[in-house]
Amino acid sequence: MTHLKEGDKAPELNINDQNGKLHVLANYLGKKVIIYFYPKDATPGCTVQACNLRDNYSTLQKQGYEVIGISADTEKSHQKFIKKKQLNFNLLADVNKEVLNRYGVWGEKKFMGKTYDGIHRTTFVINEKGIIEKIITDVKTKDHTNQIINN
Repeated sequence: MTHLKEGDKAPELNINDQNGKLHVLANYLGKKVIIYFYPKDATPGCTVQACNLRDNYSTLQKQGYEVIGISADTEKSHQKFIKKKQLNFNLLADVNKEVLNRYGVWGEKKFMGKTYDGIHRTTFVINEKGIIEKIITDVKTKDHTNQIINN
């Protein structure tokens, strides 16, 4: 779904996290960043994916990664999700879908015979210079950390 390719410069963020703090990609230069886009807080697949990243967060940090989750949910929804699942990374609220569109992950989806607009579950691994190193579109929610760190 995304128009971006490995080797492209990652698009800007410019959205708030669960606490209202603005995140811009420039703040992450010099660090490797995992930006994962997911459909909705506290839904089954999204919860499994978030908990997989939570449980493997120290492994990811040892390899130099920061983790950021992004959905169209509100800051308040993110706060509840983080508290309920004890997530140890920030969730950014793209309620206006600006970043979702920049990354090409918002668009038409089909489910049970219905067509609707939504978020295509996609993960971008970005290097220290802000370049996309890896794009994962076939996300395995239960084994997502391995998808990220293994080629």
